[in-house]
Order: sequence, then C-alpha cells, then structure tokens
Amino acid sequence: TLIELLVVIIIIGILLAIAVPSYMSFRDRANDSAAKANVRASIPAVEAYFADSTTGYTGMTLAVLQSSYDQGIKGIEVVSATATSYCVESVVGGKSWKKDGPGADIVSGSC
Repeated sequence: TLIELLVVIIIIGILLAIAVPSYMSFRDRANDSAAKANVRASIPAVEAYFADSTTGYTGMTLAVLQSSYDQGIKGIEVVSATATSYCVESVVGGKSWKKDGPGADIVSGSC
C-alpha cells in the first residue's frame, strides 16, 4: 500500500543520512593515510640517494629515485633538494603531508 511504501522510503532516507557522513569521514581518513604512506615509503630511497651522491640531496628528483632506488615510489613530489636538506610531499585527495629535511617528522601541510 501507499503507507507501507512511504515507511520504506523514510527508513531508506534515515539510513542514507547515517551512511553518507560516515563514508565521507572514511574517505578523508583514507586520503590522509595514503599521503603519509607515500612520504614514508620514499624516505629510504631519499636517504640512499644521499649516501650515494657526492652532492648531497642536490639533483634528486622523483624520476631518479624511481629509476635508481625504488620503482614503487609513487604519489610524491620532490619540492626542493639542496646539499644538506630536502622537502618531499604527497597530496592525495586534497590531503597534503610532507617531510622537510632528514631530521624532520612527517607532518601535515605543503612544502
């Protein structure tokens, strides 16, 4: 009947009102975790580049890291690389994380 159909539509509406915000929160957390993981995965290759290079971090690019050290590195950008420091960042779904130098922690934000 029409009343049963309206009850079913109301129940579906309530379930959607609960599920959509939960999904959006889950997606934001997943983007956050992916960006952090991308930066974390690139650090061994960055440090290996420094150990092998006579010019420090100078000349370090994503292409060099992938071709010489780890082809699995993805989703990062080498924003700056000097003789003694670097800044590597990853942006996934609007969430940005960076590591600004060898002694720095991985923190939220852009280089």
